[in-house]
Amino acid sequence: MQFGYSETCLEHDTGPRHPETADRLRAIRRGLAKRHGVEYVSAVSADKATVTAVHDDAYVDEFEMFCEDGGGNWDPDTVAVEASWDAALASAGLSVWAAQSALDGASGRETPFALGRPPGHHAVHDDAMGFCFFNNAAVAAQAVIDAGDAERVAIFDWDVHHGNGTQDIFYDRDDVFYASTHEDGLYPGTGHVDETGADGAEGTTLNVPLPAGAGDADYVYSFEETIAPAVERFDPDLFIVSAGFDAHRYDPISRMRVSTEGYAMLTECVQTVGENTEADLAFVLEGGYGLDTLSEGIAIVHETFDGRVVMDPDEEPTDKTKELVAEIRETHGLGSK
Repeated sequence: MQFGYSETCLEHDTGPRHPETADRLRAIRRGLAKRHGVEYVSAVSADKATVTAVHDDAYVDEFEMFCEDGGGNWDPDTVAVEASWDAALASAGLSVWAAQSALDGASGRETPFALGRPPGHHAVHDDAMGFCFFNNAAVAAQAVIDAGDAERVAIFDWDVHHGNGTQDIFYDRDDVFYASTHEDGLYPGTGHVDETGADGAEGTTLNVPLPAGAGDADYVYSFEETIAPAVERFDPDLFIVSAGFDAHRYDPISRMRVSTEGYAMLTECVQTVGENTEADLAFVLEGGYGLDTLSEGIAIVHETFDGRVVMDPDEEPTDKTKELVAEIRETHGLGSK
């Protein structure tokens, strides 16, 4: 894979004991150093106009001034320093690079993956939250739509937390499809089955709030039975994966049981949908706070694109997951299961 990377993203300093640190990127780099075929690419930082295409102008100006004044706690969880402004623009720019590179033909072993931080999927139209300032995946999707390079974009968010910001930004848009698998009840408490879109965009948001303890089989089954057919029906030009790795069974801030191999399974699921829709694929980093599990997760995504044979789940999905899938299929008109 091609990995978009910028040293600028290391300068976003969240302080001691904060889970979203520059060590995440350092751990990813160490893990990828042991793999073949890894290529690092730099990208131009996003400018304010690119960011304000999805974010409120006044909010973006306020965040810029907040950083110029030295930063601090935007909220109890979301921290900035002076360098966070440049880091956030660099992270958004890497995501735009990933989307544009995919549309320009980067695929297979050249599939782009933006390794930016701060992450983005909790950032709503007019506010920062959940470690996120600019919604990187949303900025990327809007940038390629505005450039005329894509008419329809699908975003699949496999982070353990619901991407409330991405959903919020595109909730009434029929040209962007947002799907999320996440732990039910976990921060930020959004992402219910009945949140499906509004104002003519009904059906372009699909949420899979899995119960705590869900593992590989639950994730694969729910994707194949709900997200895959819905994305294929939407028929996007570009398929962006908001790739968080905090659903891993050893991540310190979730209760899910996805294995490292499970991320290979999800990657294969995404590849299949991309092939079926002829959509270009791009990945954007979100969460993942166990340094080893994060680096292993990204490495196995890379290895999957490099031709590694993916294993099948060694368990069956739970009855709770099957009931949830049946509810989602009925809600979205995907037929009974």
